Amino acid sequence: MRLQLLLYLANFKPSFNAKIFDSIMLQLMTSKRIGRRQFHFTVQGNNFHETVAEYERLSFSDVAACGICGSDNLDLTSRVAQGKFKYTSVKCRDCRADVTFGKREDDDQTVFLRKKEGGLPGELDWRPFEKGDK
Repeated sequence: MRLQLLLYLANFKPSFNAKIFDSIMLQLMTSKRIGRRQFHFTVQGNNFHETVAEYERLSFSDVAACGICGSDNLDLTSRVAQGKFKYTSVKCRDCRADVTFGKREDDDQTVFLRKKEGGLPGELDWRPFEKGDK
């Protein structure tokens, strides 16, 4: 995983009376590979600790291939069910299986890919497409 830390100086206008560090915003850029595609995410915070904490909210690893058919033709998708439930998934464009992102109860901004209960460590909970699914 390639990480790049950027120091961003927003609206910096030097003067003798200016507090230079009032305008510093740290950004952390990371890439996640989903199948053959690469997605770039940028998180930011007011200091190093906040920036790394924001990065950790993307607590999922790369996904190389579909857990059902083995294809690397994957994409990120999102949908809203019943007008209120928001879902984000990794979806296979070949067999239409998907694995859904979960959120922590105490922090709905932290996301992870759902794992199989009782499965091998790190085994994602891929769901095959069923007729009637969107």
